[in-house]
Amino acid sequence: MTLDPQAKAILDQIAASPLPKLHQVPASVARQMFEISCKLLDAKDLPIGKVEDRVIPGPGGDLAIRVYTPVAAPSGTLPVLVFFHGGGFVIGSIETHDAPCRIIANEARCLVVSVEYRLAPEHPFPAAVDDCLAAVNWVARNGAEIGADISRIGVGGDSAGGNLSAVIAQITRDAGGPALAFQLLIYPATDALHEGLSRTANAEGYMLDQELMTWFFTQYIGSPDQADLGDPRLSPMRHPKLAGLPPAHVIVAGFDPLRDEGLAYAQALQEAGVAVTTAEYKGQIHGFCSMSGVIEAGRTALVEGAAAMKAVFAKA
Repeated sequence: MTLDPQAKAILDQIAASPLPKLHQVPASVARQMFEISCKLLDAKDLPIGKVEDRVIPGPGGDLAIRVYTPVAAPSGTLPVLVFFHGGGFVIGSIETHDAPCRIIANEARCLVVSVEYRLAPEHPFPAAVDDCLAAVNWVARNGAEIGADISRIGVGGDSAGGNLSAVIAQITRDAGGPALAFQLLIYPATDALHEGLSRTANAEGYMLDQELMTWFFTQYIGSPDQADLGDPRLSPMRHPKLAGLPPAHVIVAGFDPLRDEGLAYAQALQEAGVAVTTAEYKGQIHGFCSMSGVIEAGRTALVEGAAAMKAVFAKA
C-alpha cells in the first residue's frame, strides 16, 4: 500500500512545521489551530443554494445548527442529512466542516443540517451524544420549518462525528424512532477497546497519531478507568444488537489508525443484515475528506458517499 502523493505532501509540511501538536496545547488553542488548518486545506468558495444559521433548544441550552440547501433545489421537501463534525469530541465546529456539508448537499440533492454540539473537556461525555440526539429529534418534529422530508432523515459525520452518527442510529432504533433512512460513516471511531493492526501500524506520522487519540479520549471521558469503554454510546461496535439499523456507507483510509475498526463495524453491520457499502481509500490519511482543496480523493469520497445516500433516499 502506497501513500497518496498529495497526502504525503501534507504530512511532510506538518513534519517540518515548528508549531506544537494539538495535544501539546490547551483545547481552546487546539480549536483555533484546527480552524486555521481546515481553512487552508479544504475546498473554498463552493456554491450552495442557501445557508441558514438557526438556534434550537438543546439539553444544555441553545444549540446552533446550520442548514444547507443545494444549488437549484427542486420545489417541495427534500431528504435531510443531520451532520456531526469530527475533531475528537474536543475540536471542530460547523465552520471547520462547511465545505464537506456543501459538497454533500449538492451531490446528494438533500438538505444538510450541521450541528454545533458541545465539546469536551468543558462538556464531557455524554453531552455530545445528547446534543446530536436532540438535533435529530428536532428535525423529525420540525422538519417542515426547513423544507425537510421527515420520512427521509439520515445521519452522518467524520471521525468523532462518524462515532456519533453510529451511536445516534442505534439510540433511535432502540427508542422506536425517529426512523432513520441512512448513515454516512466517514472514518468512524467505533470501538474504544479496539486493538487492530491499523492502531499500531498507523500509530505515528499519519495525521491522527496515538498520542492525539489518547488526548482526545481523555478530554472526552476522563481517564479510561472512569468510564465503561464498552458502553455502546462510546463504542457502537459493542452494541449487542446491530440488526435493524439503517443502510450505511462506510469510508475508511488506508493509513488511518481507525481503519480496521471502521471496516470491522461495516462487516458487523453486514453480518447483521444491514445494507452496507464500503469504500477504502488505501493511500489516504485520517481527515482527508476535510482536505478536498489539496487532496482530490477527499472530494471523490464525499461525492461517492453522497451518491450512495442519494440512491437510498430515492428508494425510501
